[in-house]
Amino acid sequence: MSSIRINIFIALLLAFVNSTFAQVDTVKHYSKSLNREVSYAITFPDSYYKTNADYPVVYLLHGAGGNYSNWHKSVKKPSLLPDLANTYEMVIVTPEVAPYSYYYDSPIMDSVRYESYITMDLIKEIDEKYRTIASKGGRAITGLSMGGHGAITLSAKHPDLFFAAGSMSGVMNIDTRGWDIDEKRKDLRKKQQKEMLGEINYDAPFSPYTAVGFIEKMKENDVKMIIDCGTEDFLLGTNRQMHQLLLEAGVAHDYIERPGAHNWGYWTNSLPYHFLFFNEHLRK
Repeated sequence: MSSIRINIFIALLLAFVNSTFAQVDTVKHYSKSLNREVSYAITFPDSYYKTNADYPVVYLLHGAGGNYSNWHKSVKKPSLLPDLANTYEMVIVTPEVAPYSYYYDSPIMDSVRYESYITMDLIKEIDEKYRTIASKGGRAITGLSMGGHGAITLSAKHPDLFFAAGSMSGVMNIDTRGWDIDEKRKDLRKKQQKEMLGEINYDAPFSPYTAVGFIEKMKENDVKMIIDCGTEDFLLGTNRQMHQLLLEAGVAHDYIERPGAHNWGYWTNSLPYHFLFFNEHLRK
């Protein structure tokens, strides 16, 4: 009886490990836009291995100074991505970009071509290599902080690629005058922006390098948007600015403020709301 119980325990343990962790693969591939190898992680629902169906894909972007593994290692619930993949029957891709690159194509730095990487190289890689719904109707994009900026701007510039986009604690305006941080950090971020973008206009009419500069494009497309931010977040002002501009332009969107700061506790809580939003619009 004792040996039977041990065998059952081992079997259950293996099943738990397989269902929780075996769905995540880390992949390196060559990017033509960046002219180098880059990494991404991809999370599959359990059913992916049991059917021949095609799956919708959520591109989940990291923040400044992060990497492709952040959404797997830094969340407060280790099984968060596998659980969401299973609940909503979606594939989740977490790509990697350079620190403070904001998912731009820089006009002056050949090494910063991350808009092209995501929209031309990575999506092509995912659709060719895996069973996906390879059309706008099968793709959503969201992210935290810098990744929220990337998700909103990429979806605005490429509405043919995404049916929905989201931002968690996102940099909705790169103008650091609206950030609730010390002057030293503001100056450092502005210096980094100048090195990558050159001289840009921070006042209205906004430049094409900031999320609030795409309101007119958002009026033209039909990308569904969810934007949320914590009430103690240093970027709350930029999110309220974006919300107000969208209201004034008559652009439909979901906007949420909840208690929380710029940290993984907030983002762990926020991500399930984004998947619920994507799932509702995907089903429609």
